[in-house]
Amino acid sequence: MHSSPKRIVVAINPNASFGKTRAVGPTVVAALKRRGHEVVALSAPDFDGLVRVVRQALAEPAAPDALVVVGGDGMVNLGVNLVAGTGIPLGIVPTGTGNDFAAGIGLPTGDTDAAIRVLEEALERAPRVIDAARVSGLPEGERWFAGVLSAGFDAAVNERANGMRRPKGASRYVIALMAELAMLKSRRYALEIDGEPYSVDSCLLSIANNTTIGGGMKVAPDALLDDGLLDVFIVKPVSRLRFIRLFPKVFSGTHKSLDVVEFRRGRVVSIASPGIVGYADGERFGPLPLTVELVPGSLSVLV
Repeated sequence: MHSSPKRIVVAINPNASFGKTRAVGPTVVAALKRRGHEVVALSAPDFDGLVRVVRQALAEPAAPDALVVVGGDGMVNLGVNLVAGTGIPLGIVPTGTGNDFAAGIGLPTGDTDAAIRVLEEALERAPRVIDAARVSGLPEGERWFAGVLSAGFDAAVNERANGMRRPKGASRYVIALMAELAMLKSRRYALEIDGEPYSVDSCLLSIANNTTIGGGMKVAPDALLDDGLLDVFIVKPVSRLRFIRLFPKVFSGTHKSLDVVEFRRGRVVSIASPGIVGYADGERFGPLPLTVELVPGSLSVLV
């Protein structure tokens, strides 16, 4: 027994027009149409173009019943920025390499058929309401993220990799990681957590709503998507060798008991450190200082 047909906007990653995931977008659209839903399928040559056409579709007088994004964490971030605070639920069919946010809300990440089935069933019930984080201090105004904002070693690796022309693909990140590791140093951060100033030297620092980054690194193992709080993850200054030894522990979440690791919680976190660019959900946000405010219940997701 299906509920009444819904009007659904489906946004397809512009980079998925080639490669092994290119069939997923059309498959999602066909599956939803078979269920009797009215589907508006949107893609564009680039992310900016996609944001523009999706925003127009969401702003029409008869607002759609859901926005579905097909892609990885970058597409999730695109969707979060368009629907956070609007009440329009976000559906995700994960096809990316990381899929950290999709995993965080319990979606199947290695099986697109299973993810499509979950989406179809989720459209029959009320969405799950979770928190999202709003970032201010950016040149273009405010932006949202749902997962984790990185402002330490991992953000520097991202920034370096983005500046490299070659090689293409994942090996670029490995080269960037090795280069940053060779220059590993801790930095001084000026934090303010719920109005309380806090200064710390750190080599790896993240502000988390979700538990993982980078395809499963459990930077904040105890983070909850609906507890109204951000988890601030801080690694104190360590030698390069100790940092390399610590890294595998982050994948299992067993780093949280180490003496060089600290967690703090708060609803509004301001962060400043010269020369650092913040990345959230794997996307480049902008140079620090930035202020991150958790907005409880601002995001509805189809799970």
